[in-house]
Amino acid sequence: MKVIYDSQIFAQQEFGGISRYICALASQMSHVPGVDVKIVAPLHINQYLKDADRTIVTGVHLRRLPKTARIIKTLSAALCGPVSSMMRPDLVHETYYAEQPLCRSNVPHVLTVYDMIEERFPDSFGAAYPIAQLKKFSVNRADHIFCISENTRRDLQELHSLDDGDLTVTYLGYDALPQTGLQARALVGPAPYILHVAGRRGYKNFDGLLRAYAASPWLKANFRLVCFGAGVLSPDELGLMAGLGLPATQVIHVGGGDDRLAALYKGAAAFVYPSKYEGFGIPPLEAMSLDCPVICSSTSSIPEVVGDAGEYFDPYDLDSIRVSIERVLQSSARRAELVALGRERCKRFSWERCAQETLAVYRRLAA
Repeated sequence: MKVIYDSQIFAQQEFGGISRYICALASQMSHVPGVDVKIVAPLHINQYLKDADRTIVTGVHLRRLPKTARIIKTLSAALCGPVSSMMRPDLVHETYYAEQPLCRSNVPHVLTVYDMIEERFPDSFGAAYPIAQLKKFSVNRADHIFCISENTRRDLQELHSLDDGDLTVTYLGYDALPQTGLQARALVGPAPYILHVAGRRGYKNFDGLLRAYAASPWLKANFRLVCFGAGVLSPDELGLMAGLGLPATQVIHVGGGDDRLAALYKGAAAFVYPSKYEGFGIPPLEAMSLDCPVICSSTSSIPEVVGDAGEYFDPYDLDSIRVSIERVLQSSARRAELVALGRERCKRFSWERCAQETLAVYRRLAA
């Protein structure tokens, strides 16, 4: 069986969860006898493809330069169809949402829907943001749809008329972060800290975390707040901090690679995940794998991932956020319990399992 993944996400993402997921699937399946896997990305900017096994990648890596994104995306899409047709696939997995398929063939086309965030939180994206409409086009023409959580499946069924047989839930895996010996104190100093990872805008609810943290004299006196990724603190965020009486030394941003992220997880007193909505949520698994206690929202897919290994709060209630963080940080016994539960919980999620469950559907459709 020959499976092709199209170029869409790889012409758009240099790094990112979706391209990491597709690369992990292709890599796992490439080791299965009788399965021929190709990622057809004629021109791409993706670093995961740059480092992937060359036998599963068809395409050329280009440096990401200013004002070239649309050109690369358009050229790669134009080339993807003819290249894919010559390969005569048995199945095509579309890697993102598009009005028309890049690889036009009569074989089954499948799609992964990651979340329904644009539909649930439209104010976070603006009227000109096209993803919800492109997602609708893709969903309507797909022969089968993978959802990365039961929550995503329920939201998709609520917002689109789909049969149960057209949907399969396949939980994601996660990648073990490199442990190089780098110490968190080299990045943020010796003082204890609470860790926040990834996006901060809109539904990610970072402002809620800031407000809850600022409302606790005990937290402010004993812990700093460290943010990793998603760019430096914005003027709006700095303005909110000033309004809450939080000095710049109290809330720190750290950027960099996975080695830095691993050091921060290992050194944190706890990892806090205040998001109002996630399609899956890999950061809690990363935290658990590195013995970092998880304190998180009780909404959307997050409880599916975290299970009994987290201390939960209502992300819409600032007192709930504050009390949950204080409860964990004031109890060494609770932190130890969360660490032990987290070690077991993260064992349930692997790219190998994700690929096996995905491949079973591929085979059924291709037959």
